[in-house]
Amino acid sequence: MKKIFTLKNAILLPALALTLTGCVKEEDLVQVDPNFDSEAKFWKTEDDALKAVNAVYGSLLTDGTYMRSTPLLLDGKADDSRSNSPWAAMANVGRFNSSIADASIYGWAYETYYQGIYRANQVLDNVPGITFADEAYKNRILGQAYFLRGLYLFHAVNMFKNVPIPLSSDEVYHPQKTQEDGWAQVKADLSKAAELLPTAYADVTGPDQSDKGRATKGAALAYLGKAQLFTKDYAGAKTSFESVMNLGIYSLVSNYRDNFTTANENNSESIFEVQFSRDAGGVGLGWGGAPASNWGKTSARAITYAPRSFGWTDMQPTWALFNEFKEEATTSGGVDPRLDATIIYNKPGMMLYGRSFQEVYAASPADLNDLFWRKYENADGEFANEYDWRSGINERLLRYADVLLMYAECLNELGQTTQAYSYIQQVRTRVGLPDLATVKPGMSQAQMREQIGHERFLEFAAEGHRFDDIRRWGWLQDASKLAWLKTRDAEFNTYQTGREYFPIPQLEMDNNPGTQQNTGY
Repeated sequence: MKKIFTLKNAILLPALALTLTGCVKEEDLVQVDPNFDSEAKFWKTEDDALKAVNAVYGSLLTDGTYMRSTPLLLDGKADDSRSNSPWAAMANVGRFNSSIADASIYGWAYETYYQGIYRANQVLDNVPGITFADEAYKNRILGQAYFLRGLYLFHAVNMFKNVPIPLSSDEVYHPQKTQEDGWAQVKADLSKAAELLPTAYADVTGPDQSDKGRATKGAALAYLGKAQLFTKDYAGAKTSFESVMNLGIYSLVSNYRDNFTTANENNSESIFEVQFSRDAGGVGLGWGGAPASNWGKTSARAITYAPRSFGWTDMQPTWALFNEFKEEATTSGGVDPRLDATIIYNKPGMMLYGRSFQEVYAASPADLNDLFWRKYENADGEFANEYDWRSGINERLLRYADVLLMYAECLNELGQTTQAYSYIQQVRTRVGLPDLATVKPGMSQAQMREQIGHERFLEFAAEGHRFDDIRRWGWLQDASKLAWLKTRDAEFNTYQTGREYFPIPQLEMDNNPGTQQNTGY
């Protein structure tokens, strides 16, 4: 008789065998694919540790972070930028109307920040158990992990308010914590990083010698000071910024525009920047998830912010920014040179991508009289446009100019307004603006606050700092300031209380029991 083997047999017989033997454990059923490395084989050597910390940096390069999404989220809500993007998720950032039903952009950022945090936690959990020939090298690996965890958490706390604070890679669920708890952990991580990291990598011994783009003591101290400033610990921030300045390795570059092109990257003004390159990796776009071997190490910021016909033009400068650049003449009677380094506009002789602005837009009056970003664009003539999605311009996350102006702010808030002048003037002198102590002597603390707001607005346009400033200064809760912002940028007309923060992504709400949505959503 022919024996018939059915699906039912296929299921029941092995099950019966397992029942009868009673000695098979759950872990025995997990089989590792021999074609891939397993975690059990990893975390053995110094090279494993280096590869692991490099992977933590990798989370800076994808679409959720500095390839595209994070600059959009930081710039979009400020009064220096506006969006007429046809993509609602992008346009709604600046209108304070991000949708819980569509987590595009802000949800990708949230996901990638926690990817980076998880990778950093893996390093911090496993590298201490690896034997190193050089303890200083081990400390550098750990210091970078602390710095990067602090940086990713900085963004999460700053943009999403009350978020989980995972400190281990072993646990699955991490409860939502208060913003105060988040800032405390950011500062703890950055403080630890500052203890472990070198001032520079030129003189270290090891595989990381002379590497560009790695976190340093100065970067950890500067971000620590920034976190302290954001939480109104002005005395602590003042001390941190003094420590950065006392390192004696940072200075302003003479050409302001060198901070936003491939020329002079990793310069004396750069404290921390994300490394992009047209020549590294493949041509695939790193949208997110597990890295693919064909991914490039390029940025999509340029095509996203590019002038009309040269990219997508999803973000543009405001006229408030353009006009404020013209409020004060240089010592030679000219216009602040940061205007032309920041904005492309209708001006005799203005060129973009090797072509005349007036000729490009001659048939389009709307574009001829519009404003476009030059900062972080490959617009100086080397390339025809941005449509290859392969910008290699490094993203400068923190510049020495920011430290100088934040330090001046600390001095002013601590009642040392007179001393603040000289640090502001260093930034002004670079672009030929007159001595502030001469043109506006004897300012009160309140007047100096307004002046610092003006100085930061022009110096850091489209660098992701302006809305952070607006929020932390409490302008959205000040009726007169909010009304003023509305006159400068119509997108503020749709601001609602609580929407200075993004919503917690619905996926996080679903997967992390007990998570509460931010106010206003």
